[in-house]
Amino acid sequence: MILSIAALMLLFEPRVSPSSLDLETRIFQYIDDHQNEFIENLKDWVAVKSDSIQAAFRKEVTQMMELAADRLRALGASVMLVNQIHQLPDGQSLPVVLAELGQDPHKPTVCFYGHVDVQPAKKEDGWKTDPYMLTEIDGNLYGRGATDNKGPVLAWINAVETFRALKLDMPVNFKFIIEGMEEAGSLGLDEVVKEKQHFFSDVDYIVISDNLWLSKTKPALTYGTRGNACFFVEVECGKKDLHSGTFGGIIHEPMTDLVALLDSLVNMSGHILIPGIYDDVATLTEEEKKLYESVEFDLEEHKTNAGVKKFLYDTKEEILLHLWRYPCVSIHGIEGAFYEPGIKTVIPAKVIGKFSIRQVPHMALATVEKQVTQYLEEVFSKRNSPNKLKVSMPMSTMPWIADINNPMYVAARRAIKTVFGREPDMIRDGSTIPIARMFQNETRKSVMMLPIGAADDGEHSQNEKISRYNYIWGTKLFAAFFLEISKLHGQLQEASNTTSVPTEEP
Repeated sequence: MILSIAALMLLFEPRVSPSSLDLETRIFQYIDDHQNEFIENLKDWVAVKSDSIQAAFRKEVTQMMELAADRLRALGASVMLVNQIHQLPDGQSLPVVLAELGQDPHKPTVCFYGHVDVQPAKKEDGWKTDPYMLTEIDGNLYGRGATDNKGPVLAWINAVETFRALKLDMPVNFKFIIEGMEEAGSLGLDEVVKEKQHFFSDVDYIVISDNLWLSKTKPALTYGTRGNACFFVEVECGKKDLHSGTFGGIIHEPMTDLVALLDSLVNMSGHILIPGIYDDVATLTEEEKKLYESVEFDLEEHKTNAGVKKFLYDTKEEILLHLWRYPCVSIHGIEGAFYEPGIKTVIPAKVIGKFSIRQVPHMALATVEKQVTQYLEEVFSKRNSPNKLKVSMPMSTMPWIADINNPMYVAARRAIKTVFGREPDMIRDGSTIPIARMFQNETRKSVMMLPIGAADDGEHSQNEKISRYNYIWGTKLFAAFFLEISKLHGQLQEASNTTSVPTEEP
């Protein structure tokens, strides 16, 4: 008989020995003693204006990739820069860093993904400090990339460095994939992963630390994200704009048709009106429902942050369910309409409405596209309008979901309990993080999102920061995770071997 992973999890509750406690104490003490050094390293990285959005900063992005490669070489890792993969609109390309440290077949291999490019930032945009000079104020480290994603990447490297500095045996084999184009859409990264399948062949687990906790103080593990299906709905009546005084009241105006179409998508309670759209949504289980009850989430604070007086739902559980595991429609804008200050009494010849549907497991993109198109065509036909309608889905990304009983999540929960003294929130993310789904699909490996940044870190915003506490204790968390996944992986292999009964020869 071979036990399932779920059954094996029950066999191996955490076993704490004096030696393991002593090891953790030494590791955590080293990290505490060297925290100022770790912060100086982050300061050096933040100083590089590795803005991947603007072509003028391509050299800085390349410089940042080389700095990351040098840090990995200093750990003893073998490093390869894969060139000519990221093909940019301006014809330039940037490298991807692939690195490997350790090849012990008896140890699990953990691959870490991170990025070292950043969003644009200028002090005059509203920063209270120079965005490219890491500045500590009241325990917070302000600077572009501090939390997204230079801080977490360095925290992982710092954790590995701690084992090397203490001359400890590395508990796992490490692999790294670090890019410099995440903020610009990770152009070509999927091709890197496809072409370098041999690099991932012996990887057991993939860890991403590129998101945030749900709260300011309670750690979290992320196990799912929504996908996104983006739509254009175009209505056209002629080749030129018309004067509303000359033609208003006697023609079918495209804007009137478009507003009616957009209004037909969702009701005042947020319920999507497209027939069949909820049919494939995964059923909410009692086990999953219980996860929402323990999540730390301040409804009033979230309301204040959003600047609204009222949500569509009244309870924490309802809010989280509709943020994470139910689809929603959002209307983003109208192209072709006059939007400048003042008024222009024109009837636009063509307008394009733009909206998206955040989809969830197990909604299929092809099905969603068909349902949306058929529904809008039906609504439009009832208007008896002679205008032309065109519905398209120019961009889409599938949702991602992980098994929270996977050994990697079990190890991460134990590591969080060790470092922070409490169980983490098990959360999903209402936004779309394509990289998790891409790694899972292309490598067929287990993927986990293990954030160390707090909810108020302000990624992509002015005054982005990571607290000293989160950066240093996040480093401890990664070190503790290495120990936990090593122990658990070994226990699972041992149990699997001892519970397997060999087939007798006839």
